[in-house]
Amino acid sequence: MAHPAQDDRQNNCQGGCLCGAVRYRVAGPLRPVIACHCSQCRRATGHYMAATAAAHAHISIEGADNLTWFDSSPTARRGFCRLCGSNLFWEGKDLPYISITAGSLDSPTGLKLDRHIYVADKGDYYEIADGVPQSQAFEGYDPTPPQG
Repeated sequence: MAHPAQDDRQNNCQGGCLCGAVRYRVAGPLRPVIACHCSQCRRATGHYMAATAAAHAHISIEGADNLTWFDSSPTARRGFCRLCGSNLFWEGKDLPYISITAGSLDSPTGLKLDRHIYVADKGDYYEIADGVPQSQAFEGYDPTPPQG
């Protein structure tokens, strides 16, 4: 699936945690936002994870000494601020990109929600009725950000 055209905000953006101890800058294209409804993302965020992504080479992190990584599975880890607890990143083992929580980006982002994934695992207390495409797991979607 091809990603929509990127505007300049998506090629030069920044964001960070709630307390400001961790800041990051992305100097390259971002993937549209995906909403992950898997049980791990729901537990890590308190609802579902809304995330974009960028190639490793395009992201720089300031205050990385305040970033803690938690191995949430044998194949992935999650990065959060050790001071305020803000959930900032998801990184799959051996993937060429890092996912970035959409809510941690400074506005405006110019991004749009592109897909709901792992909807078979969604919580029973909400419905997904926004008309955005859905995948029962991860089928039919390439999460790799565009190259820039």
